[in-house]
Amino acid sequence: MPRVALIEDHPRLGIMIRQALAAAGIETDIFSNLSAAGYGVKHADYAVLIIDRGLPDGDGLGFLKRLRESGVMTPALILTARDALHDRIEGLESGADDYVTKPFAISELVARVRTLMRRPAVISDLVPSFADISVDAQAQTLRCGDQVLLLAPAELQIMLTLLKGGEQTVRHAVLEHQAWGFADAVTPNALEVTVHRLRKKMLAVGTRVHITNIRGVGFALRRAEPA
Repeated sequence: MPRVALIEDHPRLGIMIRQALAAAGIETDIFSNLSAAGYGVKHADYAVLIIDRGLPDGDGLGFLKRLRESGVMTPALILTARDALHDRIEGLESGADDYVTKPFAISELVARVRTLMRRPAVISDLVPSFADISVDAQAQTLRCGDQVLLLAPAELQIMLTLLKGGEQTVRHAVLEHQAWGFADAVTPNALEVTVHRLRKKMLAVGTRVHITNIRGVGFALRRAEPA
């Protein structure tokens, strides 16, 4: 299920937007300030960023401009109470893809988010791979040679994150967020159970790649040495 980041400090509005997006099949992580949002955007892959301009620790436009300068090109929609033309131009020049003025109809916001999600993303590899395995995110499958197995949603997100990391260790918290989001309660052993299922599926397709546990830190992909 696609996931968006909503950076909004008004609790009631945040809940209303999240419920409307959920009804449209879109999950939402809500951040009430830019500091928390910065951590979230750094450690997750979002389909769209919804950013309020007036936040407790700064202007959402400045935050977006810094993201763009750092290479984050995720589509962004700005929420604001300002309706002047120069404010809209400033937003677009800061890297915004769309602009919604408060008050707005929730249905319009959902429609605009869905439009942004349909825009082609800048993707370096449509079917990420490592050694002899690859994952098709659209088909939700793991492939090794002619062997193909279906992945559950959490398995898919964890596998994609590990593939993106290559042989680098991916921290537990990052994997948990990619699989279940910041808003969802995760049981203490959920990640270990999901990785165990992934290992069984990798064994079933005959790959020489395995998932290594870096105790107390996270997981990483490793190539098995030839016998």
